[in-house]
Amino acid sequence: MADIINLRAAKRAATRAKARAQGDENAAKFGRSGAEKAAEKAQTEKAKAQLDAHKREVP
Repeated sequence: MADIINLRAAKRAATRAKARAQGDENAAKFGRSGAEKAAEKAQTEKAKAQLDAHKREVP
């Protein structure tokens, strides 16, 4: 026989889990230090410059 659960409590738990997941996602996206942001920006610019350096000129 199935366990009896309180639907209201289950709904609250699901809402909390969803909010927690959203918070974790935002922390990963926006929760970086200035040094990490600067390092990523420098790496991106270096990669772009290297890619642009290898482009061929169209006559």
